[in-house]
Amino acid sequence: MFQLLKNSMYVFLGACSFGILSTIVKVAYGKGFEFQEVMISQIGTGWLILLALMLLFGRVKITLRQFFRLAGVGCCTCLTGVFYYLSLQSIPASIAVVLLFQFTWMGVVIEAIVHRTRPSKRSIVSVAILLLGTVLAGGVIGADHLQLNWKGTLLGLAAALMMALFVFFSGRVETQMPSVTRSFYMSCGGLLLLTVLFTPKVFVEVTPSNGLWFYGLILGIFGVVLPVLLFALGAPKISTGLATILGAGELPVAVIVSVIILQEHLAMLQWAGVLIILLGIAYPQITGYRAQASGKG
Repeated sequence: MFQLLKNSMYVFLGACSFGILSTIVKVAYGKGFEFQEVMISQIGTGWLILLALMLLFGRVKITLRQFFRLAGVGCCTCLTGVFYYLSLQSIPASIAVVLLFQFTWMGVVIEAIVHRTRPSKRSIVSVAILLLGTVLAGGVIGADHLQLNWKGTLLGLAAALMMALFVFFSGRVETQMPSVTRSFYMSCGGLLLLTVLFTPKVFVEVTPSNGLWFYGLILGIFGVVLPVLLFALGAPKISTGLATILGAGELPVAVIVSVIILQEHLAMLQWAGVLIILLGIAYPQITGYRAQASGKG
């Protein structure tokens, strides 16, 4: 049980690190930086840090096939950010968050399809709790003039699917390889993808004078290095469904950080949503522990 809790904590902390990104991105936008600049600085800085870590701690020869498999996983997490940030251009942030967090049930469904089994009652209850908490924490209830369009909605759901796939493949692709090595080659995939998507704007001048390096450093650490490393450590040793549920830790952190740094006001319903999400994350852990203690699981 201790190993399960330890690996679950790795995944939970990895998800929490994702939660810091939205606030930092908003601050960077406020300083006049564009979407492409922020994304490149995030992925590029994360790649450099992981390169240094790999050279120090994880030099392992890999085949071309292994490289493409790991790079593909990196493309999933990269596309999560791209689709999510693009969705924010045409739909309210509250709706975009709710759409992104559809990855919770998507991950459970992916696991059920792959293993050809029904989702456990524990997972279904947990996902239901998470979705309720997400709607409340996202500020959808009580919001005025919510506007949807098909493009923004599809982009939000695409971000959710990419997030679910990232969690799924993080626990399955080249798991025998050192975590630092896996993480570095995943980041290679994200960097290569951005190079293709943003050319010719890919060559961004990141200098101390324009300040982008500072935001890139924070985003690179919390958006690439920590989550990819922590998911690489924990996801292979727990089920995809549980890893997806733990991934919901991103939203409470995003909400709390926005209050601290951006001084955003949260209604009581939103705080209630944060608590409900934390309950939904803890539910499978608590019920699993009780089942094991009673000899039923």
